[in-house]
Formats: sequence, C-alpha cells, structure tokens
Amino acid sequence: MTTYKCYQCGMSVKANCGQCDIPLENGVLTLDYGTQVQISQCPSCKGKIKSPQCCGEDMACTV
Repeated sequence: MTTYKCYQCGMSVKANCGQCDIPLENGVLTLDYGTQVQISQCPSCKGKIKSPQCCGEDMACTV
C-alpha cells in the first residue's frame, strides 16, 4: 500500500480510494498555466485528490 510520510515530524498516512478500495498512487497534475501540483490518484477509476500535507508541506510518497 502507498504510504505518504512527513519527513519533518515522521507522521505517515496510508490512503485507499473510497470507491475502489485500491491504494492511491502518487502523481503530478500540470495546471493550464504550467504549475505542477502533487496529487494522489486511483489507478482504477482515475479519481484524483490533492496529496496529503503535514507541517505545511506535501507529504512524500514511497511505494
């Protein structure tokens, strides 16, 4: 299962898609004006959410 970890405080999160019950994968969404945003996405239904944050920063993904 994918785990998101905060390297500042050590907190971690395991995230599954609520619809498919499949672990979310780390990804990047490029906005219209070129800015990239870290996201978590379901490999099955292609649903996307903003990746979790902790200590004011995106949590890093390890697979």
